[in-house]
This record gives sequence, structure tokens and C-alpha cells, in this order.
Amino acid sequence: MAQLQRMILDTDIGTDVDDAMAVALSMFSPEIQVEGITTVYGDVDLRSRMVRRILQLGGREDIRIYSGIRETLLRNREIWWLGHEGEGILHLDERDEELGFEDKHAVDFIIDTVMNNPGEITLVPIGPLTNIAAALIREPKVAQNVKEIILMGGVARIGSNASELDYYEHNISRDPELASIVFGSGAPIVMVGLDVTRKVLLDRTHLDRLTATGKPLNLILVKLVERWLDWYKHDYTAMNDPLAVALLINRSFVKTKRMKVHIEYDHRHPTGQTIAQQQEDANVEICVEVDCEAFMELLLQRLCDYEVKQAEHVLPYGEGSK
Repeated sequence: MAQLQRMILDTDIGTDVDDAMAVALSMFSPEIQVEGITTVYGDVDLRSRMVRRILQLGGREDIRIYSGIRETLLRNREIWWLGHEGEGILHLDERDEELGFEDKHAVDFIIDTVMNNPGEITLVPIGPLTNIAAALIREPKVAQNVKEIILMGGVARIGSNASELDYYEHNISRDPELASIVFGSGAPIVMVGLDVTRKVLLDRTHLDRLTATGKPLNLILVKLVERWLDWYKHDYTAMNDPLAVALLINRSFVKTKRMKVHIEYDHRHPTGQTIAQQQEDANVEICVEVDCEAFMELLLQRLCDYEVKQAEHVLPYGEGSK
């Protein structure tokens, strides 16, 4: 029997639906043991309540949630916030205590979990890297004790679609100073960037498949996608974040190049370009190609086939939670 992949998911769940999809894929994949989910960037408590609702709908109230850092560390960049985060996941009349999360800070949770389980924990940040960098600043040995960091972020522009890609990617450019700390830490990193994520596209035929299941979580996910597509003005959206999670299930979804990455930035916005170079001490596996069909089938299969079961350990809201 294959060993469970022990993971901490660090998310800025909000308007774009791919974070919610990543949470769902995590909790419906028997290969993954979710040690906890941490939230980052902006209104982290609202983000934690969104995660709680997704977990409730999936019957996984055993998974603990920890709010993290709200601001960029230097407080020198505005938070990107469309203003309707949470719509479609949360009801306005829901009480906060019904969507509880832990009192412990996300950064403390990350440090303690990694340091107490050396070589066992994979960090999967799918938002700005502020929490991860803060953990590395407070405890530099996290870099040596983490199993690896599989992050959704960056763009190397070295794959087959290089000419189509932006120079900057959201998760890096939100807090590039902190991204620089993560990439320079020496920790083993897999960079799941726009080079591959812009190829894995969810379209309306996939939405039809999710809708046909009639499952409450899938119906909410479909509404989130439709709202995003209306704003995005496209008939498809990239499944950026679930792809990072999927590499814990099947690494063969992607082909990688081992390179060194540094972040080039200044104090303007946007800034924070991921520059990839071939060096002997390279610590980053950059994803350059992806099996789109195989990944999308995995994602849809896990979402369509899940069954909600009573969690073994239901968190008592109001006891040890905010």
C-alpha cells in the first residue's frame, strides 16, 4: 500500500474558483492526509470560513483550519480584493461560530507540524507565499525538515506555450519579497506555474458533468465557476491550484526541468518575475509540460464520485475555535 502523502494546504480561497476546487480535490483523495489548511492574504478569517463551508459540504469537518497573515510583510502593496469574495459559498446570515477555525496562528501551525515531523510534510501553497516565508524566517530549519514545497506560482516561459504567457504571475507578484525568501531558502521546491496551469482548462462541458451529479458541493462549485466566467469574459478557466495538489497523487502528470529560480522585483506594481537559470545547486523542479487530459479526468472523477460520510472527529464549534 502506498504511503499517505501528508500535506498542509495554504490558500487564498476567494473569488477565483480554483482554490475551492483544490480544497475539494484534497479532501476527496485517499492518497492525501490533510494535516490542516491555512489561509493567507487579505481577510484571512473570511477565507477560513469559506474553507470551513467547503469542508462541511464534503463531510470533512475533521480537517482543521488556521488563519494566517493578512498583509504583505512589508505593507508596501495593496491587497487585490474584488469585493465579493465568499459570495456563493457563504450565506450572509450565517453566524461566525458555525464556521469555526483554530485559535493557533497558521505560521505557528506550519512550523510546529514540519519540525515535529521531519521529512514527512509537504507544503502546498496556492496563494501568495507570505505564510510560508514567515515560517522560514522564524524557523530557518523548516527548509531542511519539510519534505518539499509544491507551490502554484510563477512563470518560467520555457515551455511550449512560452510566447503566450505573462511575465508576472499573481501569487508571486502579490508579495514578491516574501516569494524571494521561499525560493532562496534551499528547500526542495516544485514550481507549478503558468507554463502548465494555463493548459489545464475547465469549460462548460465539464460544468455539465458536475451539475449532473446533483451533489450540493458540485452545484456550488459550478455557480462559482459561472460567476467567475462572467467576470473573466471567457468560456473556460484554468485549474491552476488543483494541479499542484494533484502532483501528490500522480507526479507523472507533469514533466519538469531542474533549475535555480530567483525573484526579480522592485517597489512598483506589478513586479516579481520568476527568473529561471540552470545551475549546479538548483533546488527547483519547474513544471514545463502537463498531461491535460489525464489531470482533468482525475479532477472530475474525484469530484463526481465522492460520497459524503460522517467525519470521524467532528470539530466542536465554539470549543477551541473562533
